[in-house]
Amino acid sequence: MVVPPEKSCSRDAGAFATGNYRNLFVEAGLSSEEVAAKVEVAFQQLFHGDPDSQAVYFPAGTNTEGPLAYIYDVHHNDVRSEGMSYGMMVAVQLDRKAEFDALWNWAKTYMYHDSPNHPAYGYFSWSAGTDGMPTDEMPAPDGEEYFATALYFAAGRWGGGAGIYDYKAKADRLISDMKNRELITGRTVNGIRTAGSLFDSEHKMVRFSPVIQICNHTDPSYHLPAFYELWARWGPKKDRAFWMQAASTSRDFFVRATHPATGFSPEYADFDGTPWAGPDNSGSVNFKFDAWRTAMNWSMDWAWWAKDERQRQLSDRLQAFFESKGIASYGSRFTLEGAQLSNYSDQSAGLVAMNAAASLAATHPRAQKFIKALWDTPVPTGKYRYYDSMLYLLGMLHCSGRFRIWHPQ
Repeated sequence: MVVPPEKSCSRDAGAFATGNYRNLFVEAGLSSEEVAAKVEVAFQQLFHGDPDSQAVYFPAGTNTEGPLAYIYDVHHNDVRSEGMSYGMMVAVQLDRKAEFDALWNWAKTYMYHDSPNHPAYGYFSWSAGTDGMPTDEMPAPDGEEYFATALYFAAGRWGGGAGIYDYKAKADRLISDMKNRELITGRTVNGIRTAGSLFDSEHKMVRFSPVIQICNHTDPSYHLPAFYELWARWGPKKDRAFWMQAASTSRDFFVRATHPATGFSPEYADFDGTPWAGPDNSGSVNFKFDAWRTAMNWSMDWAWWAKDERQRQLSDRLQAFFESKGIASYGSRFTLEGAQLSNYSDQSAGLVAMNAAASLAATHPRAQKFIKALWDTPVPTGKYRYYDSMLYLLGMLHCSGRFRIWHPQ
């Protein structure tokens, strides 16, 4: 009898069941002390380093809820829900409650929409200035996904507080809105918008946007089945079956959306996995910035849940392609078939980190080459450090066994 991939079992159950998280750096021969020190150096540099060339975390005063801080996209001169939620996830994984609360306070104060008449009601502006003024009030769903899961982890690691620091209550409300928010039409800084839920109820997939004019597709890097499995256990009971279905659907989607030779996913895709060319971003059919993260998502899912053996094939396929291009010399942007896009021969620290995270699911010994490449990559600095540094930190946490599930107390 053929066992469906979703029902297959690995020899080793995932970390949710075992509590065991692989330290890929130690497996590669480094000491646990060396690894802990390197993670701490990266955190200190990016959260508390030189503000002109190193840091992406910036304190921003206080309000009645306490200290405020934001993660700064230096190149684009804005604050993004993506970076804020990543920063919170990094903080909870490293037991940095002060930084976590300061980021959450800033996000709730300046990015969250609490007006029932606003089309982004219950969500966060995906982009705002450092003064808190929104530049686009509509959400990018990956931010909400990371916000919610980081809040659940905070409740598990530190317990709950009052008001905005009642982490579990805020996470419950957020994932309920992500699935159940009704359509609302209203004015935003960029004109009238009509928006609804962040997840498509028919396809059981995350949307690229809840705005009805542009919500007919998805972003493969927004698919986070590892998180949905947790929401199916910890979230509001009425939606738990949906989240379990969403996890299964995303696992199938990864296989449909990735190229059978390279393992590349496009930046945007239709719900059937077909690459989707945006009217303002025709290059979204290629393997570029957003798409780098997709391998981290399926590899985290394998590491935590070990439910779909196909994820191991995806990691092996992706790493085989990059190995063929040279571990130290591959570029950062490609067609799905593997042709390097012109003038993009540079190697990004963010992509190096994501390819290393893919080793969590890989089976081939070449995976250690990608772990070593991340270890040898300096902490990003300079004008373009924001995106690279956030992916670098996430990759370091995954590969060091520090990206963990923090169960409810």
